Amino acid sequence: MEGIAEYGPTYASYLGGAERIIYTADPGLIQYILQKNQKNFGKSRLQTKVLSRFAGKGLLTVEGDYWRQQRRLIQPGFHKEKLSGLVNIMLSVIDTQLDLLEAKFAKQSVVNISEEMMEMAFQIVAKSLFSTHTEAQDLKDLSDNITDIQRFVIKQVRQPFKIPWYYISGQFRSADKTAVHTKKILQEFINFRRQETGEHHDLLDMLLSARYEDTGEGMTDTQLVDESLIFFSAGHETSANALAWTWYLLAQHPEVVTKIRGEISEVLGDRHPGFMDLPKLSYTMQVVQESLRLYPPAWIMDRIALADDEYNGLKIPKGTMIFPFIYGAHRLPDYWKNPDKFNPDRFEKAKLKERPAFSYLPFGGGPRMCIGVNFAYMEMQLVLIQTLRRMSFELVNKEAVIPQPLITLRAANGIKMKKIQNIKI
Repeated sequence: MEGIAEYGPTYASYLGGAERIIYTADPGLIQYILQKNQKNFGKSRLQTKVLSRFAGKGLLTVEGDYWRQQRRLIQPGFHKEKLSGLVNIMLSVIDTQLDLLEAKFAKQSVVNISEEMMEMAFQIVAKSLFSTHTEAQDLKDLSDNITDIQRFVIKQVRQPFKIPWYYISGQFRSADKTAVHTKKILQEFINFRRQETGEHHDLLDMLLSARYEDTGEGMTDTQLVDESLIFFSAGHETSANALAWTWYLLAQHPEVVTKIRGEISEVLGDRHPGFMDLPKLSYTMQVVQESLRLYPPAWIMDRIALADDEYNGLKIPKGTMIFPFIYGAHRLPDYWKNPDKFNPDRFEKAKLKERPAFSYLPFGGGPRMCIGVNFAYMEMQLVLIQTLRRMSFELVNKEAVIPQPLITLRAANGIKMKKIQNIKI
């Protein structure tokens, strides 16, 4: 934010003293890059080369005609109505994880809520994708492997000058081996499902039943593995970080917790939420949206100009790297009054048209907006509802909780919490 404060919402910098790059929090320019002229702004080497080496050719890592083909194939499965069948799967996972969390609190007074939400989100993604034949050890290996690969990718991004050493020292060989093991686990899950009959109403069912319009054929096993791995990699850490930051904010605003609980009691009484209940829990959704505004997991994006371009007098030569700064756009005082303040009322329906498009984009924007946006919103609402029916948290961090801008926006030293309430509503 220092650069924005000094130079304005769009400014240039130089990488290594030579390569010109542009940072922007301007909603107009971000919309130009991601939507209006998105064909001229491709993804950077980080996503098309570095990530695809380990994660394969999934929606996050590919471009062009193949991306459009896959998006058209998979998109219908992520429409809200299609996701309704996942509610019971999610609720079962959430309640199980909350039982484990309460058992942990019985043994220790303080937990790192960042770690707890990472496990919660991973289990939700795992069971939403593969609701059957998921052995605990396989899931643990899958989680550990994905974490190891992500760490290695981060090392390449933060210290690209060390990439030759990573080859010489065998770190690339090790990461490649981990990726192969990860894909083997996913392939085994798929093999089990192909042998089964009946419907399971999970995301794997959706992927298996999807058919290309031109051929009527489904995806190959390689495509199924790649898309599943992308969903795991991109889906669980973003949601986990978003949930951790939400608990961090709620611990500082007990009045918001009281209001959420009042809405839960009014809408649900003592029954579990169903898919049709979620739109009625509007304040809970506003809390989720405001948390994502202040701490968007995907805090920055990257694009590269494929040809010379210009926006409102700003020259953008071919090859220029541009970073849409989502965290900055979410805190521009021109569009957000008291931008650093946590205020869920900003997202009341009547206020949504007060701000320009692309001033709020926690899931990106344009044709490549995250395909899992509805999944993530539903997941976060359900976690808040079920958790606040049982407990609240008190922040006990002695040190400041500082955002750590890696691939996603994490809390640098975790977020330490203790349980302050047992409640049934």
